[in-house]
Amino acid sequence: MKSLIDIKIGETTKVVRLHGEGALKRRIMDMGITKGIEIYVRKVAPLGDPIEITVRGYELSIRKSDAQMIEVE
Repeated sequence: MKSLIDIKIGETTKVVRLHGEGALKRRIMDMGITKGIEIYVRKVAPLGDPIEITVRGYELSIRKSDAQMIEVE
């Protein structure tokens, strides 16, 4: 399984599946991250947390722990 944290800066990927359940999965989906959507990785903080991405035309910072739950191509 390849997750969002495995994607390098400047690359675009597509969401395959969201792992996790309940409120955590709902929060990720509420941010606009759903199956089939493209995500562009803009920046990664020096220690790897958070990750700044572009999704659905807006910029979003996401925690590394949340990014691990997003399975990508």
